[in-house]
Amino acid sequence: MTKPFILLFALLSNIATFNAQNDCSVFYPFTEGSTAQITTYGKKEKVASIVDYQVTHVAADSGNTIATIKSLISDKNNELISESSYDITCTNEGIEIDFKSLFNPQLVEQFNGMETEISGTNVVLPNDLTVGQQLPDADLQVKVNMGGINMNMDFIMSDRKVVGEESVTTPAGTFECFVITYSTSFKMGMNRKGAAKQWISKGVGLVKQEDYNKKGKVTSSSLLTSFSK
Repeated sequence: MTKPFILLFALLSNIATFNAQNDCSVFYPFTEGSTAQITTYGKKEKVASIVDYQVTHVAADSGNTIATIKSLISDKNNELISESSYDITCTNEGIEIDFKSLFNPQLVEQFNGMETEISGTNVVLPNDLTVGQQLPDADLQVKVNMGGINMNMDFIMSDRKVVGEESVTTPAGTFECFVITYSTSFKMGMNRKGAAKQWISKGVGLVKQEDYNKKGKVTSSSLLTSFSK
């Protein structure tokens, strides 16, 4: 996987498509054992990576529901690259996805043993999506002490908005979706800007995503390739 970050999730990217034990979230309720698979395609629509997700634990906390999500990232040959886990908090208004989910597990392994400080703002997806709605920004900051040399990384998702409704067909089925667009900025020495578009379906979650460079050219696409409740 060549991207430094899995855009939501790498982002809504890649975060979840799960069915429910409760009605706290229209889009991302959770049931332990639920699974989903997101396949990402690069140049010439060749498979670049596969991410398998599973809800491993669901618990109540202060009136909210918190699901722990385990993700396994494999290459085009289905060889495991890395794995990670993070939390999604469900309130009566929607969900908040832990900003740590934006941090590529490959980088976590690369910085293993180094002093690392991670901060940021969670990704918010409300229940009441409507066309034209503006959504909150999200961001991630990583500071790494590499033996006296400090390295900083910043990732920002901005100008998130609901731009329409469309029907989308993937290997997992056909879904009615809200379409969300946002701008991206990744800074690690140089500042790299881009954009992304996501298709989110009620009761399922992310079913499609496209990532674009600053010139508007598609650099990768992701599809929901399997889903089990």
